[in-house]
Amino acid sequence: MSTTPQLEQAEPGEDLGSPGPRSSTSYGRGDRLFSGTALASGLTILVTLAAVFVFLLLKGFPGFSADPDVYGPSASNFWGYVGRLLFGTTLAAIIALVVAVPFSFALALFTSHYAPRRLAAPIAYVIDLLAAVPSVVFGLWGARTLAVTSQPVQRWLDAHLGFLPFFHGPVSATGRTILVAGIVLAIMCIPIITAISREVFKQTPRLHEEAALALGATRWEMVRYAVFPHSRSGMVAAVMLGLGRALGETMAVAMVMSSTPIVTLNLISSTNPATIASNIAANYKAEDNRIQTVLLATGLVLFLFTFLVNFAARYIAGRGERAQR
Repeated sequence: MSTTPQLEQAEPGEDLGSPGPRSSTSYGRGDRLFSGTALASGLTILVTLAAVFVFLLLKGFPGFSADPDVYGPSASNFWGYVGRLLFGTTLAAIIALVVAVPFSFALALFTSHYAPRRLAAPIAYVIDLLAAVPSVVFGLWGARTLAVTSQPVQRWLDAHLGFLPFFHGPVSATGRTILVAGIVLAIMCIPIITAISREVFKQTPRLHEEAALALGATRWEMVRYAVFPHSRSGMVAAVMLGLGRALGETMAVAMVMSSTPIVTLNLISSTNPATIASNIAANYKAEDNRIQTVLLATGLVLFLFTFLVNFAARYIAGRGERAQR
């Protein structure tokens, strides 16, 4: 008597071909490993920032009450000294943003909404590649090329716009001015602002764009009334992060211009206001330990200032995201 094998009948909803459930032990071990690694990475960043802050605080705190002769003839106390450096730092960053922000938004908008896909991808790649160029290369280019080629432009500004305090001569004979330094900083900020803005523009809901076009809006009107309002917080965050890059740049500014801790709005003169970072790079090798202490104190001020700028950018971006929900 022959027997035929009995086929196992599956219960409703049961898939016999699928592998059996993995043990909860393997899932638990993987989750614990991943969460532990992520926690360790986050704590490493926080510990590093805290260590830098503690180092600057311990080493630089005596600089807040250093002898007046350490600051030179330009200031009689620490806050007068660092105030002039903060002015130069802020002025260079403002010049960089005035130049970089329009170009960055235009490039981001072109690559995200106007350019064909075959053209947008290479342009975006080249822009992102600029972020990998070392700052010393930008500094050499600014000092050797841009400063020389910009001299006729600076003389034209003095001749035609000399009534403004920004372009009132005498014009620098070398062209290595804070205006050139600001342009170099702008080129260094463009990849950051462009990359963030491009991704923010792409996050605009497709239905919003199609609705604007369906109502008869031109492409620019669609961008103005659909893309920009939705991307406002991200655009502000991109600008603030670019500002953070400009505030902390050292070598490019130090190589482009020779600076002194003064307060002046003249952008084309050979007498340039100094930035905190470039002043530290230029004077840290001084043999006087008191000068090094003061420079570390100015580094602490720059650290806190940059931290506040980045914190403000995160806060603005987060508030915009909450408002859109």
